[in-house]
Amino acid sequence: MPEHYKPLTSSLRSRLLVLTFLFVMVISALIYPTSIAAFRQDYLETRLENAQIAALALEAAPGNMVSPELEERLLAQSGVIAIIMRRDDKSLLLGFNVMPEEVSATFDLRNPSLGMLIMDAFGTLEEGGNRAIRVLGDPMVPGTRMLEITLHESGLYQALRNYSNNVLVLSLITSLFTGILVYLALHWMLVRPMRRLKDRIVTFRQKPEAVQSPGRQNRRPDEIGLVERELVRMQDELRQNLKQKSNLAALGEAVAKINHDLRNILATAQLASDSLQRVDHPGVQKVTRRLVNSVSRAVALCESTIRHGKADDPIPEKKWVVLGDLVTEVAVSLGLDEDDQFTFNCKMDADLAVYVDEEQFHRVLLNLCRNAREVQGEAGEICVSASRDPDGTVHIKVSDKGPGIPEAIRPTLFKAFQSSRAGGTGLGLATARDIVLAHGGQIGLAETSTDGTTFMICMPGEENSG
Repeated sequence: MPEHYKPLTSSLRSRLLVLTFLFVMVISALIYPTSIAAFRQDYLETRLENAQIAALALEAAPGNMVSPELEERLLAQSGVIAIIMRRDDKSLLLGFNVMPEEVSATFDLRNPSLGMLIMDAFGTLEEGGNRAIRVLGDPMVPGTRMLEITLHESGLYQALRNYSNNVLVLSLITSLFTGILVYLALHWMLVRPMRRLKDRIVTFRQKPEAVQSPGRQNRRPDEIGLVERELVRMQDELRQNLKQKSNLAALGEAVAKINHDLRNILATAQLASDSLQRVDHPGVQKVTRRLVNSVSRAVALCESTIRHGKADDPIPEKKWVVLGDLVTEVAVSLGLDEDDQFTFNCKMDADLAVYVDEEQFHRVLLNLCRNAREVQGEAGEICVSASRDPDGTVHIKVSDKGPGIPEAIRPTLFKAFQSSRAGGTGLGLATARDIVLAHGGQIGLAETSTDGTTFMICMPGEENSG
């Protein structure tokens, strides 16, 4: 395998892993501000709740006074420096003697906004826990107008740092495991089938004619399975087309080698047929006319092939041709008019004309009628019928009483080298199709069964011709 193909899947897998890791980290980073704001709010609200309990203990004491030792214990258990709880009729104070002279900031948690909470959380981290703050909160005790606490921010700062470190570690672990799981899932669902597709494409590019082993058929119902099945189908069709092109190239080379000599031979036959025309005998004259027509068409075909340098038909030189006369010439060329074993019927108006290249369209009808004769063996029936639509389109039917066309070969009926008969080249119907399409018409299989086969040709009028 070429070197530049090797890192394809490994690069894709590593990118999936890195991108998944980064995406989870980005999501964690987006969640982090709101999470530390909520953590800080919970921390301060817990201190407010503890402060209310301590204030209630103070209120229950005689004279609303406690000893310095008990006051110190209540403040320490509450995690604050001072507490002020204003009731309707009085105010309760704890830590008034140790309250710091300067408070750096005041925060009101009674109606906080999310943006303010986030800014305050980052402010706490930025200050490093070196300030004393005042916090106002909603009291839970009935009859309380306001609750205020004062505390050092060092404890809050340390708690926020620990929480942030835990969030970072958890995000890293989550990102890693999520990345691995997503990587494994994507590797199984996408990378492996993409690698199979890549290998198949590279192998096909290197050896398009070689038949690859089919392997296990992919039955996945999603887009990957559809692409893989369509790729296999497309490669099979391309391989068949390449084989057909090779056959055509070989045929063209053979035609180019023998065409010149064949033209000379036909020219000699043409001279001999001209001599026969001078023989005054009814039987000879009848046979000679058929021979002259066939040789003339063969010479014209050879000259056309040499002139155009390929086996394709030249641009049609159209004119109005009486279809009945053309069908009669075809019958004469095949000897159907003298064959007692075959019944040849021509069902159309005597003046029905088609706007076609006479020589090319003669080949179309000749190929169809020859096939109809050969599939029926020694005896049979051929019917050529035609009618014209109001828009000028002529519908021509060529029918036989043969055994019908097998269903397996119907899709490739008009492809070159797809003959359904032993000894056939598979070029007759393909040539007929190309000529009809060049005239702007259509040809197809109208019906087929064990009772016979009918081909339909639709030819446009002059105003609709291509």
